[in-house]
Amino acid sequence: MSKKKALIVWGGWEGHHPQEGSKIFGSVLESEGFNVEIRDTLDAYLDVAKLKELSLIVPMWTMGKITAEQSQGLQDAVKSGVGLAGYHGAMADSFREDTGYQFMVGGQWVAHPDNIRDYRVNILKKEDPIVAGLNDFAMHSEQYYMHVDPGNEVLATTVFQTESAPWVNGTVMPVIWKRMFGAGRVFYSSLGHTPEDFKVSEALETIKRGMLWAAR
Repeated sequence: MSKKKALIVWGGWEGHHPQEGSKIFGSVLESEGFNVEIRDTLDAYLDVAKLKELSLIVPMWTMGKITAEQSQGLQDAVKSGVGLAGYHGAMADSFREDTGYQFMVGGQWVAHPDNIRDYRVNILKKEDPIVAGLNDFAMHSEQYYMHVDPGNEVLATTVFQTESAPWVNGTVMPVIWKRMFGAGRVFYSSLGHTPEDFKVSEALETIKRGMLWAAR
């Protein structure tokens, strides 16, 4: 039986350590039996026929520009049934001018009040296999304030209590969600500002489980 195939595409703003992230999750996927290809160019999205042979695509690209052809290739692959899974700004702050990409992801970063801070992640759907058996947990990192698709199935949330943006205090914000885009499963977690975040076992575990869930 052939192995599942995964593609990781990294680049963009170096502050999110995309190359290191690609190595971390490339190893995670390989340990789960995937053949993993790692690319550092958005042209990886142009060969739609090849993309449609994949089980999973993991984008790791913060900010930057994507061409209409590259974006459409990625969207067409996911609509056909290829899974999409990623985290933080590497998936939800990738191409700020591309609303089609954002529609697929289910959200877009807009702020992280107070920058690095302590906050809690609250497990919402404890019966879902992506978060099953996990308790609420603490993070010391960026707490993402996002514009979020109300059609997402939200698995975990966080509550804002900030000094720099008191008007959002009390806001319950999705942290982890899943959704469909055509026939493709889409998973997202706002955790993962730096590789240090993945020292929190729940942060790493939920992203791993989300990738496995998204992969067809």
